[in-house]
Amino acid sequence: MEWDPTIVVTGGAGFIGSCLLKSLLTFNSATRLLAVDHPLTGSKRRIISQYPDIPFMQHDRFLVSLQEHRLRPRIILHMGACSSTTESNEAYLEENNLRYSQRLFSWCARNEARLIYASSAATYGDGELGFNDESPIDALKPLNLYGKSKHHFDIWVETQKATGQPVPPQCVGLKFFNVFGPGESQKQRMASMVYHGWNQIRETGRIQLFQSHRSDFSHGGQLRDFVYVKDIVWVMLQILQRPEVNGLFNLGTGIARSFNDLALATFAAFGISPRIEYIPMPLDLQGRYQYYTQAHMMKLRNAGICYKPTSLEEAISDYVRILQRAQV
Repeated sequence: MEWDPTIVVTGGAGFIGSCLLKSLLTFNSATRLLAVDHPLTGSKRRIISQYPDIPFMQHDRFLVSLQEHRLRPRIILHMGACSSTTESNEAYLEENNLRYSQRLFSWCARNEARLIYASSAATYGDGELGFNDESPIDALKPLNLYGKSKHHFDIWVETQKATGQPVPPQCVGLKFFNVFGPGESQKQRMASMVYHGWNQIRETGRIQLFQSHRSDFSHGGQLRDFVYVKDIVWVMLQILQRPEVNGLFNLGTGIARSFNDLALATFAAFGISPRIEYIPMPLDLQGRYQYYTQAHMMKLRNAGICYKPTSLEEAISDYVRILQRAQV
């Protein structure tokens, strides 16, 4: 056996995965960790270098090692995926986000390993059917290929359960809403508006927001459920302590806030007067843009996982302080 980790974090060099690794290091010092990701380049190499005591394995070798019985982790936290909502290569998304996840699920089912995986609020599409994780998922219509790849895996998991196929002893899918916080800079265009706004204020003293292309939303009035990555990690640590919890759950705050709110909170964190400029939405986003998201959170609470989300203002203030310290 190459290495006998207790917990594997796929996407370990990514945004949420790297935040998980950091918290797991202090959560239980006896836990043996393994980080898995695509070949490391640029910012991902720098992120992994912060954890010299955590072994790293490329995603393809990891899967082979599982199948050849050289690894047998007890828990897989599957955060690895292509998260670009503008990705147009459907075959790549199917292999990377769907097929790879299916292989991990099947291995966990055969080997009695627990699986906690990242789904997405993008599975809800434009929200016409609501954002209730207690409603049947078959009717959902994601707006982009990324959302479809996550949705297809959610449906596949539910089908495995419904048809009596082998399943992991714990299988939890988390529909992340609009996550922001430390570690997201590598996402570049897909990084949150908080991160982009911070950069824009530093460079120009103003923030640019998308104009609305719908009459029922004002410019900057588009609403999202913005959730701090520290809250995301806290919830996952609670789930790790509750192996009886199973199912597909929303993970947001349950409160929709506007991009204008986000911009004003970012200016407040800088201590300067707001200057907001509204710009046309890129053509590749029009028609595939969620104008409103708000997580229904009762299912997670009813499962015994309760948390008080950090307010948007408090989270942005904390995040901006972290970003500012990194510049010193």
